[in-house]
Amino acid sequence: MGAPPAYGPLKSGYDRFYGIYGGGTDYFDFNKELPGVPPELSGLIDQDRLDRREGYVTEIFGDEALKAIENAPNDRPFFMSLHFTAPHWPWQGPDDKDVKVGGALTHFDGGSIATYAEMVRSMDEQVGRLLDLLERSGLADNTIVAFTSDNGGERFSDTWPLVGAKTELLEGGIRVPLLMRWPARIAAGSKTDQTAISMDALPTFLAAAGAEPGAGFAPDGMNLAPVLLGAPIVDRELFWRYKALEQAAHRSGPWKYLQINGHEYLFNLAQDQRERANLAAREPARFRAMKERFAAWNADMLPYSILNDSYANKNNGAWVDRY
Repeated sequence: MGAPPAYGPLKSGYDRFYGIYGGGTDYFDFNKELPGVPPELSGLIDQDRLDRREGYVTEIFGDEALKAIENAPNDRPFFMSLHFTAPHWPWQGPDDKDVKVGGALTHFDGGSIATYAEMVRSMDEQVGRLLDLLERSGLADNTIVAFTSDNGGERFSDTWPLVGAKTELLEGGIRVPLLMRWPARIAAGSKTDQTAISMDALPTFLAAAGAEPGAGFAPDGMNLAPVLLGAPIVDRELFWRYKALEQAAHRSGPWKYLQINGHEYLFNLAQDQRERANLAAREPARFRAMKERFAAWNADMLPYSILNDSYANKNNGAWVDRY
């Protein structure tokens, strides 16, 4: 959401904010300067001021999440978005305070599968604490809890049976878990084959709460609530683009058009989720139609150069590399 003075969570509708303005942080040394974030705001932020506490950032975020729920008003619903940095770079488990990370959080000379496991385990423990508090408070039955990720895995993660990783439009780079828990309405153990994307969260949660988007602000996503409650799945189209390697993707039902590394593909993900059988030559009409649909969608989007200039101007370069 960018950094102050012009941007930030408190300027985007949140009543309370505790966290960091950047996309990642050292898990112990929170005061390292972050790309695009003013030095005086590089660190843990409590509302709009630096918090100089010490600890492991995953555990700190867990503590603050529990505190927020405990202090939430009893007479109205609440919404909380809890964004753990784990298991993002750098590679530091709860017992790795003495593991030094250089100036870059990417930490190419560190990490291991064991460290990655400890980072995920710590996050899992905080989620468990959160669920336990909802149970003790009598809120669990009618509270929606969703767990997901912002991109596919990288480095030490296991995306089997998918291929690809973060920064790629292969399924391993864009397909992520989505777990939802709503004991009062969603049947335990149920699954759905509905194609979904993170932008569906807004209309879904609004509908579940009996609310609607503001007039003139139609969401880009789809309300998943009917499907979650048992309605048939809905065929839909999704589009992605990523400047690195000039990547493009179009999903329509089980079919996916992909352009990456100068090559083009057509996959049937219902039969081939590893994206190995290129059906472009076997299905030329479908391949051509999906490629044309992507081109039509892309023509309606802002060009990358404008996005880069806009984000550089608004965020001091904070998120330019993400577009």
